[in-house]
Amino acid sequence: MMRFPAPAKLNLFLYITGQRADGYHTLQTLFQFLDYGDTLTIEPRTDGALRLLTPVKGVPDEENLIVRAARLLMQYADQQGRLPAGSGADISIDKRLPMGGGLGGGSSNAATVLVALNHLWGCGLSVEELAGLGLRLGADVPVFIRGHAAFAEGVGEMLTPVDPPEKWYLVAHPGVSIPTPEIFRDPDLPRNTPVRPLETLLNCEFSNDCEVIARKRFRKVDEALTWLLEYAPSRLTGTGACVFAEFDTEPAARQVLEQAPAWLNAFVAKGVNLSPLHAALAGQAEFR
Repeated sequence: MMRFPAPAKLNLFLYITGQRADGYHTLQTLFQFLDYGDTLTIEPRTDGALRLLTPVKGVPDEENLIVRAARLLMQYADQQGRLPAGSGADISIDKRLPMGGGLGGGSSNAATVLVALNHLWGCGLSVEELAGLGLRLGADVPVFIRGHAAFAEGVGEMLTPVDPPEKWYLVAHPGVSIPTPEIFRDPDLPRNTPVRPLETLLNCEFSNDCEVIARKRFRKVDEALTWLLEYAPSRLTGTGACVFAEFDTEPAARQVLEQAPAWLNAFVAKGVNLSPLHAALAGQAEFR
């Protein structure tokens, strides 16, 4: 039985640059991991069975990204003749990341399953193969599989590794869940932010084009950001609902956390450019 991190991510900036004919939006965004997230416990089986021991209420197992990722890997590796006979697993999750929070919890869970089971089963699939499988499950899954902070373009699948400063963050969940389609369907969402070179973007003040819509539609998001902005540069991550403020030191972030209103569910974490999952596999993890 082994434990594997499924870390959160932040979108340090997010710009919507257009919309394709198929309805998908093109974007430019900067992903960085946090040393905080869910934890998956996996025990390999030798009878080919696959069991999720901690089902999510209201989500059938076959729709759960954890199960979908495991079955996808099993099918692909078997087709390639690289799945050892009897490969299976019992999987459980210690869930800390909120659903609909913009922290990438579901995508991170899927990526951790793909990376961990490839390792435990000894399939020997490359990172490229795993990232290709991950993209079938969601646009954010490949960045978690590759395991390094990245600048993403296209619909999120074109990744360039980067090393932004590893700051401390106070991350707050305002108690609402935001379905991503609700933000992207809004007619007022900015869809024409100019495409800019990465070097230019890194030297501009960071922002998130989805923030104006999230604040308009969800009063609690607006209230959370209004409070955080009194203390530090703050913005939405992804399509929300989580918001975050950045600090240079952990004590500064914790000082503000102590003053958080009771209705905010918040935590402090460090931004890291190497995913805690990959650090764990390399034997150098520090994960809270």
